[in-house]
Amino acid sequence: MEVILKEDVANLGHRGDLVKVADGYGRNFLLPRKLALQATQANKAVVEQMKSAAARRSATEKALAELLVAKLEPLVLSFTRKSGEAGHLFGSVTSADIAADLETKGFEVDRRKIQLPEPLKSVGEFSVAVKLHREVTAHLKVKVLAEATEEAPAAEAVAEEAPAE
Repeated sequence: MEVILKEDVANLGHRGDLVKVADGYGRNFLLPRKLALQATQANKAVVEQMKSAAARRSATEKALAELLVAKLEPLVLSFTRKSGEAGHLFGSVTSADIAADLETKGFEVDRRKIQLPEPLKSVGEFSVAVKLHREVTAHLKVKVLAEATEEAPAAEAVAEEAPAE
């Protein structure tokens, strides 16, 4: 089955491409989700118009993404989490946490655009990629800090209260 993609589909093609797919994939996945159109003569004519509109839209999206990269690059996000002796976190810092922190700073970034292969589970400084456009990627600095434990000050207070012999 030949289809014309209406949106970018990972591992298949970009908006406006004419691709050949298995019948079931096209009928059961691409067409119902409105990701593609069947490749008929009428739809092929429409695709030419879609390609020019998509090129213009992609250019503006890329320009906006580049402006956002300039604002995101200098940012340093800090997260404080409870951790063990070796700096291993009891919880983790996920892409949803990063997206929520960016939202509090005034940036609308979908958590799915934050490319974090696995959650951050140790204390340290990390570089996290954010794919804003297929050609534009920002790199954020994320610092994960250990939460200050209250046991150390409590131990010093006990030592001060003990009578000196």
